[in-house]
Amino acid sequence: MAAIKQLAGQTLWYGISSIGAKFLNYLLTPLLTYLMHDAAGVQDYGAYSLFYSWIAVANILFTYGFETGYFRFSNKEGIDRSALFQTSFGSLLISTIGLVFLFSFFSVPINQFINPGGPSKYVIWCLLLVGLDTLSAIPFARLRQENRPRKYAFVKLAGIVINILLTVLFLVYLPRYTASHPGSGLTQWYTGNNRVGFLLMANILQNLFVFLILFPEWKAFRFRINTRLWKQVFAYSAPMIVIGLAGMINEVMDRQMLARFLPLPPAAAKSIVGIYSANYKLAIFITLFIQAFKMAAEPFFFNQAKEKTAPVLYARVMKWFIITLCLAFLFSALYLDIWKYFIGTAYRSGLGVVPVLLFANICLGIYYNLSVWYKLTDRMRMGLYITVMGAVITLLGNYWFIPRWGMYAAAWTTLVCYATMVVVTYFIGQKYFPVPYPVKKLLAYLTVMLLLFFFKTGVNAITAGLSELPQLCIRFIAATAGMLLFLLLVLKVEKAELKAMPFIGKFIK
Repeated sequence: MAAIKQLAGQTLWYGISSIGAKFLNYLLTPLLTYLMHDAAGVQDYGAYSLFYSWIAVANILFTYGFETGYFRFSNKEGIDRSALFQTSFGSLLISTIGLVFLFSFFSVPINQFINPGGPSKYVIWCLLLVGLDTLSAIPFARLRQENRPRKYAFVKLAGIVINILLTVLFLVYLPRYTASHPGSGLTQWYTGNNRVGFLLMANILQNLFVFLILFPEWKAFRFRINTRLWKQVFAYSAPMIVIGLAGMINEVMDRQMLARFLPLPPAAAKSIVGIYSANYKLAIFITLFIQAFKMAAEPFFFNQAKEKTAPVLYARVMKWFIITLCLAFLFSALYLDIWKYFIGTAYRSGLGVVPVLLFANICLGIYYNLSVWYKLTDRMRMGLYITVMGAVITLLGNYWFIPRWGMYAAAWTTLVCYATMVVVTYFIGQKYFPVPYPVKKLLAYLTVMLLLFFFKTGVNAITAGLSELPQLCIRFIAATAGMLLFLLLVLKVEKAELKAMPFIGKFIK
């Protein structure tokens, strides 16, 4: 119980940063979708999403798994943590400078390949953005390894606030200023860029601020790379490059494939990408918890691995993890009639993909939890095979079905991909690192969650002919009833364990 309490506390703090960051970023979604509501704006939002899907891929190449390697080796006996930091940070510093210069020479063909509709200089801006983010990876990992979630949360939130302020400056105030000062130099600079470029610039300045505020974590760095240690870390981390790239294909390549395989003109295809990406944001309540849990769980699992009771502990963590994900799913899907107002009217034609993506993200979270076995047993190659399998499903599913079913094909392919990875990871993991997961109970929770969602879907169909206010009231009551029923089920089934928990047990008789 003490170990779970520690994990919960760290998840809370990482959750504060993750929830805060995601929520603040989430505030950008209504801002952007309401500001970019015309046809050109929806296309710009699609182009912006295309850039960021490739930025996610570039992050994998730039960091090449050294963040995970840093966690793994910092818990190994005989490893000097100072030398590990110097080696890891130094390696990323050298490679980042080299990769930024290398890809900069190919900015024009890269821009033509992505086809976002903007100048090639935006590719260089993306490289600067990724480079700064990469240099912050090991300092952030150091904060997590040293169990300093408060500092981690402060830096993350401060960076997001900077991003939001700059976005408002670039998209709200500067257009007003330039309209009233048509002859100024600032106006000439402003008209030389578009909204996609300003969003990239805001992110660059955010990453620069974050890197500088992390100065206390890297100020002691000296070029003292231990080549023997570097080879060990790289040998462990190298499979993470393929795993990470395959994982990013699963997470973001659907946007690229929508843009390429939809039987529509390029501008119309970008609009569909923008609509799909905006609705993807409505899965925030699940993705933010998964991210917070992942931040806290990775060092936690490594630290607990030597304990004899570790498998039992991991099983209990999985149970409460899935219960929380079920609540996040219901909170998002049952109240979708309210959350839809967080995106502009022009983007709401894609609301049907949201429940599918929510369940897909549940599968992704379960996979992250299950995948601990190949990291703890140093069988990274097995993780590589599983992730590549998921990438193949993503590529083939989108290639075959997007031309016929568009964004719905992308959403369902994502769900099939992650569900398959969960099943395969579970059965292989039980062979190499058996964990007594309460499978029947977990499946029961997921089944009840889906039944409550289908009940609410039926209520939506029945009330479709009503005027807006009565419709919203009835749907809200049905959604709240569904949430309460699930909470009562958890309370009844997990009553004994809940009573033993601090702060919660005193409210349970």
